[in-house]
Amino acid sequence: MIDGVKIKELKIIPDERGRLMEILREDDAIFKKFGQVYMTTAKPGVVKAWHYHKLQIDNFTCIIGSIRLVLYDARKKSASFKEVNEFILNLDAPKLIQIPPLVYHGFKCISDNEAMVINVPTRVYNRTSPDEYRIDPYDNDIDYDWRK
Repeated sequence: MIDGVKIKELKIIPDERGRLMEILREDDAIFKKFGQVYMTTAKPGVVKAWHYHKLQIDNFTCIIGSIRLVLYDARKKSASFKEVNEFILNLDAPKLIQIPPLVYHGFKCISDNEAMVINVPTRVYNRTSPDEYRIDPYDNDIDYDWRK
């Protein structure tokens, strides 16, 4: 496991009216700080990668469809330098993945329908000076092939 990555197993609570799932609470052991909450979607087969943050911690979960979330540790002083982690996120086995700063990440929609991801980052997105650094999903030095 990449150093600093944390996983929170989520629980769906069903009743006759529907379902409820707590994603992140301020009393969770992995909770750091609240910045904002946003959702993003990807259509089947679409890859949204690679990027990292210098300051922000991300907290990803998938609430519709299914994604393959992939992390790559580019931190030269990390014990897990160059390690790749893959996670399948969906409601069949719901979980929250916490991604530390400086770890590249991205995801691919692997379901037949559009996937919806919720992220609870620790910082508010700054439109004039974003804490977001991107590289091409295919043309890079990361030993990972999104085509699989």
